[in-house]
Amino acid sequence: MPAIIKIRNVSKSYDRLRVLHDVSLDIMQGEVVSIVGPSGAGKTTLLQVMGSLERPDSGQVIYGSTDIYSLRDKELAKYRNANIGFIFQFHQLLPEFTMLENVMLPALIGGCRRDEALERASSLIGYLGLGDRKDHKPSQLSGGERQRAAVARALMNRPSVILADEPSGSLDSRNRTELHRLFFDLRRDMGQTFVIVTHDESLASNTDRVIHMADGAIADIKNSRK
Repeated sequence: MPAIIKIRNVSKSYDRLRVLHDVSLDIMQGEVVSIVGPSGAGKTTLLQVMGSLERPDSGQVIYGSTDIYSLRDKELAKYRNANIGFIFQFHQLLPEFTMLENVMLPALIGGCRRDEALERASSLIGYLGLGDRKDHKPSQLSGGERQRAAVARALMNRPSVILADEPSGSLDSRNRTELHRLFFDLRRDMGQTFVIVTHDESLASNTDRVIHMADGAIADIKNSRK
């Protein structure tokens, strides 16, 4: 499999605190990869740098043949919208919008016609088994439904990569299990690559590789799935 993301010698500091130390890593196309480690190890910062949300102090992040940090801010925002999907621990749905409207947003921001965005969003919501909830606002949804809506939003622009930061951290055990299964279903059905920051050992043990971080560096990488 070719590498879909190549991280080369990335370092990042906040004031005098160095959070990432010369990190290099390849993410292969179609992988489901977990990043684990203690709090403060640099996991979320690495994910944010990987997702173009935080510019590194030095180093490169290359998607295919595109060095994303060679792009200007507007070009980078456009690239991010088209190629990278995000799932956060607390879903980040806009409370004033319905599920359908929340899911449509990335496509509308990217300039997609409203009727096309509506069709795509409805299809994704149906795939996730939430068709009868699409007109509900986040406050009317369960925790599991909100997080599945966030997954649909992440998939809206058909990104090649989904980056997830503690995606099941706020869910109960049943919804956590369902969400984990969904990631592998999506990889099978839609071909996405997943990079997941997690403290959940059961999720990490089922991913293709587990990347262990400590003190801002990669301490170990293990193949975990048989």
